[in-house]
Amino acid sequence: MQAIAVSRDSKGPICIEKPRPEPEPGEALIRTLRVGIDGTDHEIIAGSYGEYPADEDHLVLGHEAVGVVEDPGTTGLERGEVVAPIVRRSPNGESVYFDRGEPDMAPEGSYHERGIIGSHGYFSEFFTSQAQHLVSIPSSLAQAGFLVEPLSVVNKAIELATASRSSFTWEPTSALVLGNGSLGLLMLAHLTSTDTYERCYCLGRRDRPDPTIDIIERLGATYVDSRKTPVDTIPSTYESMDFICEATGHAPHAFKTIDALAPNGVGALLGVPESSSFEIDGGALHNELVLHNKALIGSVNSNITHFKTASDDLQTFPEWFIDSLITDVYPLSEFRYAFDNNDDTTIKTAVQLSAYEER
Repeated sequence: MQAIAVSRDSKGPICIEKPRPEPEPGEALIRTLRVGIDGTDHEIIAGSYGEYPADEDHLVLGHEAVGVVEDPGTTGLERGEVVAPIVRRSPNGESVYFDRGEPDMAPEGSYHERGIIGSHGYFSEFFTSQAQHLVSIPSSLAQAGFLVEPLSVVNKAIELATASRSSFTWEPTSALVLGNGSLGLLMLAHLTSTDTYERCYCLGRRDRPDPTIDIIERLGATYVDSRKTPVDTIPSTYESMDFICEATGHAPHAFKTIDALAPNGVGALLGVPESSSFEIDGGALHNELVLHNKALIGSVNSNITHFKTASDDLQTFPEWFIDSLITDVYPLSEFRYAFDNNDDTTIKTAVQLSAYEER
């Protein structure tokens, strides 16, 4: 079968031949439908992130996937069932975090991540997985189901942010998303789909006309141009925010978020920045956190509960939003375009490895 991977000798993603995997007891064989591309994939390709499986000279990419059960084996799944796989695995089979169903909270170094760290991903025509790492999703999501993974990250961030305000009656009405990439837009779609937030904003650095600005405004949110209104000036230009999600990976935004929060507000940090140095007034930020009951939380990965709620949420999003977010889907023979297409009209790309046929 064909797979898309990076190798120790390659300068970019390559197509390789691998044997079709044979499921072990307790595993199902999954035929891959689509795999999404995100920033982590580009970081792995650039060599700034990721880890090869032990004793391997390549890593099969892909952690945002949707597939269909080809052979359920003894899993109890049904042939033809559409599934989304979760990402983390316990490298030695023993972990209190995995035993509790909380792999997303396992400390660094105590897990593998398929397609990222120490384990081959889903960017192949077939893959195998244990049933507990697969989330059954409706067949209506066979085309867009690879969005379940990034949306699950959104759901976890909101869950953690809300939990951090659980000691008092928190009634947020305003929210700001930093970043108009695909993850930021998924967060914005989630926020605007609820009755919680009366006013939503999304920050970016693009000029009109632009497809992401069109999506932001069609969702009923306000576009904020960071070149004209930096994060820490948003309260004076618009309003202080009860909830802020940072999805840019721009390190200064983590600290400017504190200034942009309203009293009792919370910021969720999702971006993973490169190392950088800059000056901040640590005392002023410390005072803001303490004297105004503000909070910052960091969040990475997600667990199967978040995948299930993400599947539910994705079904409620407007069809036009999904169509606008997924700008390009390429066949396997043209996989390079999915990685190279980075113009201003591109939001989310994916590769289709096989077609879904309802059984």
